[in-house]
Amino acid sequence: MRTYSGHSTARASNELYRSNLAKGQTGLSIAFDLPTQTGYDPDDPLARGEVGKVGVPVAHLGHMQTLLDGVPPDEMNTSMTINATAAWLLALYVVNAERQGVGSDQLRGTTQNDIVKEYLSRGTYIFPPAQSRRLIVDMVAWCADHAPKWNPINVCSYHLQEAGATPVQEIAYSLATAIGVLDAVRDSGQVDPSKFDQVYGSISFFVNAGIRFVEEVCKLRALAELWGRIGLERYGVSDERARRFRYGVQVNSLGLTEAQPENNVQRIVLEMLAVTLSKRARARSIQLPAWNEALGLPRPWDQQWSLRMQQVLAFESDLLEYDDIFDGSRVVEGLTAQLRDAAQTELDDVLAMGGAFEAIDDLKARLVSSMVERTRRIESGEQKVVGVNAFTETADSPLAGTGSILTVDPAVEAEMVADVEAWRSSRDDTAVLMAIDELTAAASAGTNIMPPSIGLARAGGTTGEWAGALRSVFGEYRAPTGVGAAVGRSGGDLAMVAARVKSMSGGPPRLLVAKPGLDGHSNGAEQIAVAARDAGMEVVYSGIRLTPAQIVASARDEDPDVIGLSILSGSHLQLVPNIVRLLRDEGVDAPVVVGGIIPETDRAALTAAGVAAIYTPRNFQLAKIMADIADLTETHRAR
Repeated sequence: MRTYSGHSTARASNELYRSNLAKGQTGLSIAFDLPTQTGYDPDDPLARGEVGKVGVPVAHLGHMQTLLDGVPPDEMNTSMTINATAAWLLALYVVNAERQGVGSDQLRGTTQNDIVKEYLSRGTYIFPPAQSRRLIVDMVAWCADHAPKWNPINVCSYHLQEAGATPVQEIAYSLATAIGVLDAVRDSGQVDPSKFDQVYGSISFFVNAGIRFVEEVCKLRALAELWGRIGLERYGVSDERARRFRYGVQVNSLGLTEAQPENNVQRIVLEMLAVTLSKRARARSIQLPAWNEALGLPRPWDQQWSLRMQQVLAFESDLLEYDDIFDGSRVVEGLTAQLRDAAQTELDDVLAMGGAFEAIDDLKARLVSSMVERTRRIESGEQKVVGVNAFTETADSPLAGTGSILTVDPAVEAEMVADVEAWRSSRDDTAVLMAIDELTAAASAGTNIMPPSIGLARAGGTTGEWAGALRSVFGEYRAPTGVGAAVGRSGGDLAMVAARVKSMSGGPPRLLVAKPGLDGHSNGAEQIAVAARDAGMEVVYSGIRLTPAQIVASARDEDPDVIGLSILSGSHLQLVPNIVRLLRDEGVDAPVVVGGIIPETDRAALTAAGVAAIYTPRNFQLAKIMADIADLTETHRAR
């Protein structure tokens, strides 16, 4: 039983962890901030506005020691949601345990380490696919010899569903990722064939449970069947226990609503049931979002509420006392077989393209197209969402109001900058430089990355130094946006906007869509870009992780009529006013609109900074947004 948590500083997060464990949580699920996930130290210019926002900053061994103070490493099962920098965070975790006399062979936990879903949905990648897969293989091989109880990769279908994947796509693409890693491990020669059953058994999954209860139950039963089949038929895994489909789950966040957020409680409960009722496909660990996650960071009380949901199910109900209650159900077994066979066909198609790592561009386009279709169904009312496009009348909620979410003090960033500067000044720089040289040499030579990463952690290296050394060898990667190849839509209200913009004086609006900062959740920006394209507008969208200077340069060169900024990480108050100021200094006077998780209390500050319009998840009618952009274009051109 977990809650996904971490914010502000290592010390504040440690206090939260201790409190959650005292309330009955049985494992840790660590959320890291975006600079840590993307390989930057708090004082890096690219980290501005993002430090401590969506997770805890961990820039060096001191932070890891503070974060886990009082948490015995040989007794705790720790899940770390970390991908591009997973080898580094595991190295810090190993050295922290080592300092307490606990060997790596006693550690239990998981590093997420699924880079494919980062390219496709979540955006915290750094290196190109081949080099990223090499890092994962090195971790799998190292864990097989040195940390056999650790799950070195947690294949995440969760984020695929958040990016719009259908159940068939969710099953197929996650299995294709696992096959891509396992084939590479087998072919690397780093793992003795006698240990391959152990390696297969160490691969875990992290899935999503959506609101379509029966479909979700059957999806998980299908996943369990296919995973067992792959182990036996593709890899010859003889140990039945090693072939078991082992997964943790966070139930769906995509379906949580900003409108009438109290409805999220019953959504979370239904989705939790989908991953517990079927014993043959039951989750090994569950972490639940809080009712107010669509509004911002949950408070400790909100996380406690989600934990209590699990405890009521486990200790008050009888749901866990019986064999699989769905065995023999014609409906469940029929839908399971249907999903299993369709997913096998989709999986075979991906493998025919070379595999998940080789088919990133195509898979991204398919997911964007699936999200376009989901958005269309909600906008048309075909897919009802209570409180959003159906039953929207509501009484005022006693849960709403100021203080209903956790906000991170902006002073945290300055505190972390001073902290990392003090850390660097107190260490042995010669030892750090030697460790960096060893890491760079290993990356260049193709030898296992874990030993020099652990060496750098011991020497006092930082997250930015680890990632910087590998960037110098591997380079950086820009994942495809999927917008150009995505299947859009025609007709309806978007067609009316398209007819209008054709006759606009000066031609169709030119919309620049940009994602500043390190936030990689690009679904909203992609849907806006596709909708604008389908509404006949000219669209400029170059993907995630743009600096303010890059956005300003693009606006200067592209001469847009409207500039749209998308931010979901909570850094809007730091980034947006700065971008608007830089645009105006450069002579760019196009109106700026902002979309994302924007609390009502922040609207006034953004408007005062010069933002023309603000859109949040409750603004789900894309045709209305496109009509607004057309209005802003006409006003701007007239001015």
